[in-house]
Amino acid sequence: MTADRSDSVDANATDVRIADVRADEAVFPAVPEQNFAVRRMTLIALLVAAVLVPCVFVAAMAFNDLRTREADATDATLRTVRVAEEHALKVFDMNEALDARVVDLVQGLDDDGIRAREAAIHEKLQTMGGGYPQVAAVSIFGREGTLLASSRFFPAPPVSIRQREDFVGIRDGQVLEHVSKVMVGHVAGEIVFNTGVARRGDDGAFEGVVSVALRPSYFNAFYRELLGGADSPMTMALTRSDASLLAHYPTGAPSKAAQPGHHNAYIEALAEGRRAGVVRVRSPLDGQRSIVAFRRVGSYPAYVAVSYRTSAIWAGWYRHLSVLILSTFVPSIVLWCVTWLSLKRLAAEEEAWERWQAEASMRRSIESAYRQSRKMEALGNLVGSVAHDFNNLLMIVSANVQILRRRGAAAFDRELSAVERALKSGQSLTRQLLGVARKQPLRNETLDVERWLPGCRDLLRASLGAKVALVMDVGADVWPMQVDVAELELALINVAVNARDAMPNGGRFTVRAKNVTFRHEEGFPITGDFVQLSLEDTGVGMPPDVLARAFEPLYTTKPKGMGTGLGLPQVFAFCERSGGLAAIDSAIGAGTSVRLYLPRATEAPKAERPAEPVAQEAGVPHGLRILLVEDNDEVAAGTEALLQMMGHEVTCVFNADAAMERLDAERARHADTGEPLPFDLVISDIHMPGALNGIDLAERVQSFETRLPVILVTGYAEELERARHVDARVLSKPFDIALLDKFLQTLQRDLAHSPTHPSS
Repeated sequence: MTADRSDSVDANATDVRIADVRADEAVFPAVPEQNFAVRRMTLIALLVAAVLVPCVFVAAMAFNDLRTREADATDATLRTVRVAEEHALKVFDMNEALDARVVDLVQGLDDDGIRAREAAIHEKLQTMGGGYPQVAAVSIFGREGTLLASSRFFPAPPVSIRQREDFVGIRDGQVLEHVSKVMVGHVAGEIVFNTGVARRGDDGAFEGVVSVALRPSYFNAFYRELLGGADSPMTMALTRSDASLLAHYPTGAPSKAAQPGHHNAYIEALAEGRRAGVVRVRSPLDGQRSIVAFRRVGSYPAYVAVSYRTSAIWAGWYRHLSVLILSTFVPSIVLWCVTWLSLKRLAAEEEAWERWQAEASMRRSIESAYRQSRKMEALGNLVGSVAHDFNNLLMIVSANVQILRRRGAAAFDRELSAVERALKSGQSLTRQLLGVARKQPLRNETLDVERWLPGCRDLLRASLGAKVALVMDVGADVWPMQVDVAELELALINVAVNARDAMPNGGRFTVRAKNVTFRHEEGFPITGDFVQLSLEDTGVGMPPDVLARAFEPLYTTKPKGMGTGLGLPQVFAFCERSGGLAAIDSAIGAGTSVRLYLPRATEAPKAERPAEPVAQEAGVPHGLRILLVEDNDEVAAGTEALLQMMGHEVTCVFNADAAMERLDAERARHADTGEPLPFDLVISDIHMPGALNGIDLAERVQSFETRLPVILVTGYAEELERARHVDARVLSKPFDIALLDKFLQTLQRDLAHSPTHPSS
């Protein structure tokens, strides 16, 4: 029976679940599963293939066509340059033979002997050179460069080439000047270049020069005929071995690339003495990119060069590529359009299917997201509430300790000191809790580094231990910083403790401070003026893998129980929240350097001065009239007692609503008499029950006709940020009683000398 009953219960439960599922399916009907990914990938693969295959085919064909055209152009230049080299070699060989015949003609004759036989020599020279179209003139010059005889003139005109480069070069034995640069010939009277040879006596002494003037136009005409006219993509040139142009086609002024001193691969090849080759340069004629083939003319200091313009190669290649693209991509575009339309239709189907799925799972998604949101909100509120309540407890303990101190409980000094140490530990714990909740406020103030840093010696020595030497190097005129001093001290302690653990056998810990400025163009993640605090140790250092995770929260290499992994992360977070940056460098055996970049303060630090006693004049009250707004009874009681011990008159209210009612009532009661409010100061917590909080109260008090100072107390960072926008002094819990006392004394002194105050 038991088994039967159990089976019945299970069956009923199953029926209920099935009914729920059917109900859900009635609201959100199930949609058959669709494998859209496979269909999409198939279409995309087809589209990619339809795009890539034609592109690869066109690219391969275009590349092969370009290489073929470049190879054909190179072959054409090589064939043409061989023909030009053979032609130039025949001309220069003929000139050399002509020079030799002239030298033999006048062998043994000095300058006077040649002049004496000038008529006969003139006829001989005219006969020798007159039959060659390339020869403009054949001339004989004496040892001083004076024209002795010429095939063009008789008698020879008074011409001297004593200063000409080719004459000086041939006289001095320079091979290059046996072929001169292009010039207007002194004898021929036209544009020529000269090939010359030295005349020497029987004793080998220099007797003069035999020169044959050649017409560049002869070579230009030959090159024009060889290339087939001006429409040819090739150009030709005859140059000396120093790249000076002798003849070229097409004719015209050479470009800058052909001027002496212009360096390119062709000129470098000539300078190296290469006899032949192919280079890619800018043409020495038209400045265009060209394939240049060159060959040396025999043993003469001259080269022939043929250039093939790459622009002509590219123009033909573009024409062929255009035809190839049209014939290949027109059918492909049709296939692309069909595939693209199929993808759009598939996307519409998938969108409709996903809408069904989204509607079916919407309820579950919303509920899950809501639970997760509530959980995270509850965690933050829990941590923040615990920290807030803990701050109130610390305020109670701190106030009562101060009361005992002021009552002179000297017999309990040791116990009170222990309580104060515990208060500091509690403050540190509260700071960590608020950090988890992201509600830890920073109490930034202007800090004079040159005065503050030496005062930290005792703090650092206690953290470093007896084995580590402390060195401080504070640069001159270090800027003041805008920081939270307590957080900065904690950062120094964290780094010092790590340094001590890295130097178990002792070492040196150095603290340096200097000014640095980072600019946007330097690529640094922060820009502006900063104070750099360098904390350097001579410890064992960190390996690269540890260094990469040094600022990672909860990461530590220390033994269990020796570290929490929150030291360096606190340093990094403090610098970042302060508007700066922290960096670390380390290497095994080279120690560690931690650099803190903290922003420069925009205001100078205020000079510290002891509180001046309030003058006890006649009619001046001994203290302030304070309205204390605090919802925690014990905090209010402790604070009230402490303020009364300072000599102030305190009125307590539970929250901001009650405080506002009290102030409005006092304003209405004193409106007719014109007397000021019976309060000199409002001290209010921010986080309180009721319609108004402390910030709302401060904003309303600021709208009063008579100025009433307000001090706000909070433990939340977001409240602290909002409170800074109102005209009120803000203290973060647990605040320093001495700081509050100092502020109250200053306010008391100001009010005592105010003409509108009742005590004046």
